Amino acid sequence: MKILVTGGLGFIGSHTVVALQNKDYEVVVIDNLSNSSLKVLEGITNITSKTPEFHKLDLRDKSSLLDFFAKHQDISGIIHFAASKAVGESVENPLLYYENNLAALTYLLQNLVNLTEQNIIFSSSCTVYGEASELPISESAPVKKAISPYGNTKQVGEEIISDTCAAYDNLKAISLRYFNPIGSHPTNEIGELPIGTPQNLVPFITQTAIGKRKELSVFGDDYPTQDGTCIRDYIHVMDLAEAHVVALERIMSSKTEENFEVFNVGTGIGSSVLEVVKAFENASGENLNYKIVGRRPGDVIAAYADTKKANMTLGWKAKRSLEEALKDAWEWEKSQAKARV
Repeated sequence: MKILVTGGLGFIGSHTVVALQNKDYEVVVIDNLSNSSLKVLEGITNITSKTPEFHKLDLRDKSSLLDFFAKHQDISGIIHFAASKAVGESVENPLLYYENNLAALTYLLQNLVNLTEQNIIFSSSCTVYGEASELPISESAPVKKAISPYGNTKQVGEEIISDTCAAYDNLKAISLRYFNPIGSHPTNEIGELPIGTPQNLVPFITQTAIGKRKELSVFGDDYPTQDGTCIRDYIHVMDLAEAHVVALERIMSSKTEENFEVFNVGTGIGSSVLEVVKAFENASGENLNYKIVGRRPGDVIAAYADTKKANMTLGWKAKRSLEEALKDAWEWEKSQAKARV
């Protein structure tokens, strides 16, 4: 079967392409290379001995997208990653996020509903829950007003897909609300490649440890948590990639109970920022230079997943530990430093 992966050269997308090709799916990748590199394609090939078909295309370009689907009507499923993804950046530049995350999704769906039958996995986020009133967070938790424009694009994106599935019987979708992906492929062939200053914790940790950054900024130590820092659910990117394949297979084997389903994807374990710093130091043997600074707009206090639904209904469970993910992320950072020399 032929699977389209939008944003397939990005961090999560590239690892999912590997997971798909390891299960013998034929993969077609769309990416506009705004936050990725063609070198990732080489890494995917080195891991799987297969090169996915690649198209440089921006989903906001309606005519190019229409032309793409006119030539690729044999696609059996889509995994949609292509979107901007940084909470802080979305607060500073909300219009970029609304255009890139919502207009692109709308144009993609306009093409899908014209196909005979289509299946889509949507890259959503735990940010749809806002500041959750109960922990761990289950899929039945209320979707509160988003704290950031990024979170709002995921909320509205899910609404757009749900409404479209209700209107078109030929479209089935699963939204994966995942928590904080970290780590890299253990071969060091692919990993997280942030352009400019990292917006996420772990690449900032590894860049600080390698000497690329002077110090790590810890945003706030006065939250109502055990050590005063924010708590998140950190999941190895390969566990997350494998969840996408399992979800896709659920749709394609007609096991879905509704045209639009939602699953949390996480470990179910909450770790504070300072706990992650300590775990990294243990995994790497490095002492990390960090400084406590003021809170960052858009950050919730704590978010970690209730994973029972994904465990029982999808038959999926995270297998890799926080320490393993941090070790893989560190090995990836060191391999990139060697490549730069």
